Amino acid sequence: MLHATAIIVAAGSGTRMGPGVDKLFLEVAGRPIVAHTWACFETAPEIADLVLVVRSGMQEAFRQLATECGFKKPFVLTEGGKERQDSVWQGLQALPPECKLVAIQDGARPCTSHAVIAATIAAAHKTGAAVAAQRVTDTIKESDGGTQVARHVDRARLWAVQTPQTFRVEVIRQALAAVRERGLLVTDDTAACELIGQPVALVEGKEPNPKATSPADLPYLELLLKRVNG
Repeated sequence: MLHATAIIVAAGSGTRMGPGVDKLFLEVAGRPIVAHTWACFETAPEIADLVLVVRSGMQEAFRQLATECGFKKPFVLTEGGKERQDSVWQGLQALPPECKLVAIQDGARPCTSHAVIAATIAAAHKTGAAVAAQRVTDTIKESDGGTQVARHVDRARLWAVQTPQTFRVEVIRQALAAVRERGLLVTDDTAACELIGQPVALVEGKEPNPKATSPADLPYLELLLKRVNG
């Protein structure tokens, strides 16, 4: 069995949830959102250990969460950076020296299945980089200035990418180093791979894998988590 380290990126401010709200610690289905995310990787057989990238001053809260939830896999905490790509970079610096594969996960994506974790690890081992994704099913239109439809977009070629985004460690380090050297801003890790010409395998997820972004997402997450957890 292939094994990987998981980096859970949990250093964001979650501003779309409203002022003063830490979305990762909002309780959904009996646990904070980030505890559900952590549990996905805690119980995944392919994950050997974890790195959690957190905001300054939150380390003790995450240690307490691990104790309360009974998490047993080894983990380390490291402080995040200004942008998501900076936080991922910090997480990469905290990987154990023997780590060859790394699965990078949004802290606010609590419904990721073991199947998709395993599949991205296998694909990254083969290709160098892989991303959980789902086919776009809505009709897509490109706008003209955000107020009118400019043109129809063929959805047959479109995918919505999610996490985990999984890599051979040397690949993602090279890709993010290139981003940093050029002073670029990327919103996900596979974009960094595109910059260096690294192929990224799409791993189609069969189960819903949403991210908590706004208050409207919480009832859906509650429903999914209750269904999964019985």
